[in-house]
Amino acid sequence: MLDITILKNNIDIFYKKLKRRGFILDINYINNINKEIKKVKFEKENLEHYRNKTSKKIGFLKLSNKNYKNLKKEVIYYNKILLKKKLYLHKLEKKILKYYYTIPNIPDKETKFGKNFKDNFEVYKWGNIKKYDFKLKDHVELGKKRKNLDFYNSSKISGSNFFILKDKLSLLYRSLSQFMLDVHVENHKYIEIYVPYLVRKKCLYGTGQLPKFYKDLIYTKCSKDNVKKDFKKEKLFLIPTSEVPLTNLFMNDVIEENKLPLFFVSNTPCFRNETTSYGIKNKGLIRTKQFDKVEMVQFVHPEKSNYYLEIITEHAEKILKLLNLPYRKMSICTNDIGFSSSKSYDLEVWFPYQKKYVEISSCSNMKDFQSRRINIKFLDKNKNKRYVHTLNGSGLAVGRTLAAIMENYQCKNGKIKIPNILKNRYMKGLEFI
Repeated sequence: MLDITILKNNIDIFYKKLKRRGFILDINYINNINKEIKKVKFEKENLEHYRNKTSKKIGFLKLSNKNYKNLKKEVIYYNKILLKKKLYLHKLEKKILKYYYTIPNIPDKETKFGKNFKDNFEVYKWGNIKKYDFKLKDHVELGKKRKNLDFYNSSKISGSNFFILKDKLSLLYRSLSQFMLDVHVENHKYIEIYVPYLVRKKCLYGTGQLPKFYKDLIYTKCSKDNVKKDFKKEKLFLIPTSEVPLTNLFMNDVIEENKLPLFFVSNTPCFRNETTSYGIKNKGLIRTKQFDKVEMVQFVHPEKSNYYLEIITEHAEKILKLLNLPYRKMSICTNDIGFSSSKSYDLEVWFPYQKKYVEISSCSNMKDFQSRRINIKFLDKNKNKRYVHTLNGSGLAVGRTLAAIMENYQCKNGKIKIPNILKNRYMKGLEFI
């Protein structure tokens, strides 16, 4: 969330900055509701003043044994009107807060202006694109040929956009997760965290998935623990990424400055309701309703967050380099950055069958956008409480990494060569699938 006080005092400046990323701030709506809130607050304060004044008079009359019935009626009347004013004020504040939650982050000054993904620009390419002397197959055909990638039975069990892996391909998938975690923990000094896969609604509001992406989320209802018999039903959401529980680790907390930066990593399944045409067009392991992802989250000092964006991106790149997968680093333009992001890079891995680069990681600097919503602060050297900056990045999406390996490491006979980095430590010396 943006700083609401600064927004209200500089609404025209915020309008221009948000317009750069394609969001039109409804200034009239904000001003009208805030004007009404101010008016109701003034009326409420006046009523409280008269009510309190009358209550004091009743006190004096009680002491002198005089009649105060009429004044008591006035107090009861004031209380009734006050209750209505308070309820109306709460309704107005809830209404404006709901709108504030729909406002995306302000793009960083380094984020290039652009209308859509076509305006993203390439920072650099890494790796050599291999030339093949045989007809290439995509990862779906390769998996089916080896009989270890199964979409038929997964659709019987769960419907479309799910997958089943078998035998050595399943081992490779699991090995990739372990390999990624080991690199981030051992080389990059992240703390590995095991997190819940179900989260409360407020956690998703905190990281910015709600309210905008409600239709993309999958949720369930369960009974909330309560001593009373009348159990209250609470929606719990399956995590779309472990960014959600990881970032909410410090909800309403104050972190000591000397503990920053904090690096956390988690490997979890991710659940998304992929119903868009974009999801339909990307077959196989590229876009599914359930997939695994190794996620990195950082809590850093506000003055260093763009520096750490470069660091977290390098951490994701390291995985691709160790796997020797060609990729490119893309700087994301204003209209293509995520809702909560101020500045982002995408890493796109080369898929030889499609002859194009496909996103495999997104690394973003959220600045204080999430920490304001979640209320995560740090205590600086002057003992002032300030909001930390949060960053996150995929390190990496496991399914897409598997698909990229299958295509880039395919052989003429349909076998898949195991990357050298995985062969002995993770794949038990296996050279081919």
